[in-house]
Amino acid sequence: MRCGQPGAFGSRAGAKSQGVLTVKTETAVRSNGSVIYRMDDRIAVLEISNPPVNASSLAVRMGLVDGLARAGADCAAGVVLIGAGKCFVAGSDLREFELPLSKPELPDVIAAIEAAEFPVVAALHGVALGGGLELALGCDYRIAKPDAQLGLPEASLGMVPGAGGTQRLPRLIGKSRSIGMICQATRIPAAEALPFGLVDALAEGDLLDAALTFLRDTPRTKRRARDLTPPPEPTETVQAAADQVLRRGRGRPNVAEAIRLVQGADGDASAMLADERAVFQTLRVGPEATALRALFFAERRAAMVDSIDLKSARPVRRVGVIGGGTMGQGIARAVLAAGLPVTLLERDADALKRAVDAIGTHLQGQLAKGRIDAGQADARRAALTGVFDTAGLADCDLVIEAVFEDMGVKREVLAGLERTLPAEAVIASNTSYLDIDEMSAALDHPDRVIGLHFFSPADVMPLLEVVRARSTAPDVLAAGLALARRLSKQPVVAKVSEGFIGNRIYAAYRRRAELLALDGATPQAVDAAVTGFGFAMGPFAVADMSGLDIAWAMRKRQAATRDPGLRYVTIPDRLCEAGRLGRKTGAGWYDYATGKPQPDPAVAEIIETERRAAGVTSRDFPGEEIQRQLMAAIVNEAACLIDEGVAQRPSDVDVTMCNGYGFPRWTGGPLYWAARQDRGRLRADLTQLAQASGPAHRAGPVGAVLGRLMSATEE
Repeated sequence: MRCGQPGAFGSRAGAKSQGVLTVKTETAVRSNGSVIYRMDDRIAVLEISNPPVNASSLAVRMGLVDGLARAGADCAAGVVLIGAGKCFVAGSDLREFELPLSKPELPDVIAAIEAAEFPVVAALHGVALGGGLELALGCDYRIAKPDAQLGLPEASLGMVPGAGGTQRLPRLIGKSRSIGMICQATRIPAAEALPFGLVDALAEGDLLDAALTFLRDTPRTKRRARDLTPPPEPTETVQAAADQVLRRGRGRPNVAEAIRLVQGADGDASAMLADERAVFQTLRVGPEATALRALFFAERRAAMVDSIDLKSARPVRRVGVIGGGTMGQGIARAVLAAGLPVTLLERDADALKRAVDAIGTHLQGQLAKGRIDAGQADARRAALTGVFDTAGLADCDLVIEAVFEDMGVKREVLAGLERTLPAEAVIASNTSYLDIDEMSAALDHPDRVIGLHFFSPADVMPLLEVVRARSTAPDVLAAGLALARRLSKQPVVAKVSEGFIGNRIYAAYRRRAELLALDGATPQAVDAAVTGFGFAMGPFAVADMSGLDIAWAMRKRQAATRDPGLRYVTIPDRLCEAGRLGRKTGAGWYDYATGKPQPDPAVAEIIETERRAAGVTSRDFPGEEIQRQLMAAIVNEAACLIDEGVAQRPSDVDVTMCNGYGFPRWTGGPLYWAARQDRGRLRADLTQLAQASGPAHRAGPVGAVLGRLMSATEE
């Protein structure tokens, strides 16, 4: 068959139009298994079908190249790339990154798009991330559903975009905006991207129809992003954007490379694209990218429980929250943001009004910052109901108590809920440390109880420890995991233990830091060593921020069961007795008279007094020794709790510490880090930890745990 005139489209019925014989709609459907090809009136539609998220695998790339060739052979006047299912393309298949990449690589696909004689439109919905957005940037035009999310997350995986993201994006939207979007792995909705040219049109109705109409209604010519010049902007603006992300990226080498590549986006396109690809190929097999990929897969495993069918989850349509304090408000905000209605219970009308008003003020702040729109703010206010009697919770499917951390109080709350709620409703405790088995022991149906340990602020922090008590029913555990997914939280399943996974490990880390201070290290030296390792804050600065009285209350609760064979540091007790509870009192481990933490001679005096009382001869600790001793404490305690079955798998510890405690993600987590240390050096660190801790120190089975982590099933 002879090709029609360029840009001429016939009717959808296959009749003659202006002397051109058209192809009947939806003919010639063919598929390579991952890309479905069909013709619609001289427009070729390439539908990417690689469930669940259309990752850009080798099969997809081969299908796209084959489809583009077929479109040329079929005399197509244009091509639409669209994703099947819930999204366009959510990125590349990260499993391929461990090996040499097979041809065609993504740049080869984009080269085929740019070489085609016909215009190619990317039709975006759901998400277009990483290689998915780079594929779209390689097309001539982009049309999207308004809520489609666009982003280049490679920097968060230790890499740079490797298929033209650092070159095509700035030529469309400018260098400074591109630096922020790439280096901070920012996702933006298509509606927000439209004004600055990242997308060319929005589709309010059917996406494919809109893309076909976009091609048909106005003659479209080739328009390669690589041929454009970045929009002009002051050099100072670009540099300011670079300086900001460098500070946030803490000098990560991939961030610096991404900035350099974006800044060169007004140079020769071919040379810069080759430069970008070479940097990408080096970084993707480097230690940081490898560690971040391991953590990426660990985070997905953490949401799974081998014996639980997540489809069995009890339905949750309305959530109750008991307690309108800081944590209760945060939980309510998180649930409201997920589109679920919330019933908030407080003890009296005044307390309830304060809590509801505080949530309203927060919503107003989010609206003022542009993080939500007026409709979203109004919907969340309307979805919040306040009560001050448990009878008002009777229509809730799941109720989370967030009351004072006291066993008696929590047992009373749970008993009241059992009397009030229907039998199928889930009862959850937000306890940070307490024994949920003991808490629910007096209930007639403890199988409906679960722990949901949120981290403050609950609507910001990604981690949610889902605690499986001794009697927790499988469908109740599944409900907790389903709620975590609904709230966009990173779940980790734990069994009952003092502090569960995260707080138990953090307590061991904090104890070692306090022992270092007792034995000669200054608080500021310890904090400096920790931030040098990659944490945002050191343990003493964190203690001051959260309040020293929190750990003090725990120590007093544990005093009767404290093992005298473990060294006990009295310094934080003396600070609390002196009224130094941290930032909220203006003084803790540091003085905050100026608003910033400053070393305080009064603290040095307390430390010296307690050293003399303990008979300690102080010595200096180099920064590296401080780091390795704190890491030894974390790794040893992790091995102990894994041995006890508190965590399902070693990689769950890495997920917990990276998502809830600021552990540097680019290390892969503490156990991933430890598995790559010299074993002799690590054994020496653990021996030193045992000697510093006291004769009752428990040495965990570190070698066995690290061996399990490194096994084929964990990798």
